[in-house]
Amino acid sequence: MSRIGRKPVSIPQGVKVQVEGNTVRAEGPKGKLAQSVPAGLSAKLEGDRVVISRASDERKVRALHGLARALVANMVTGVKDGFEKKLEIVGIGYRAQLQGRALQLALGYSHPVIFPLPEGITAEIDKQTAITLRGADKALLGETAAKLRALRKPDPYKGKGIKYADEFIRRKVGKKAGAK
Repeated sequence: MSRIGRKPVSIPQGVKVQVEGNTVRAEGPKGKLAQSVPAGLSAKLEGDRVVISRASDERKVRALHGLARALVANMVTGVKDGFEKKLEIVGIGYRAQLQGRALQLALGYSHPVIFPLPEGITAEIDKQTAITLRGADKALLGETAAKLRALRKPDPYKGKGIKYADEFIRRKVGKKAGAK
């Protein structure tokens, strides 16, 4: 049996969880989320815990057991505490501004880049070069951060671009002048 899948998801104080068929819904101070459980798996509410169990030992069902449990656990954590991703903008003249529900970015292009934030994601900008994204949905937050980073990936020669705060950019050596 899956070591991750068989662990029950504990429900913290202030979070309401409902199981309706193959859908698990969670509601907390940070918002509401729903997660469907794949076929072959079932979710049960046992007191203050959610238990994901599987009907068979089929290979595909076993593979999805731990995933389903992790998704439900992330959902419960997200509505209670939320998640955050930090991005840094590196480069001369590169900066970000918040305009309502969108980010306006100057990334060295001939025009400013307008990046609309999806529903459920909030952004905070420090010093025009540090962006903090927050949200309850971990998958949506990671996808938004990846799309933002893809607007100007970090350059391996000068390190310019948008990078995650904990990301290390491996630098390459440039051309050597006059080497004969």
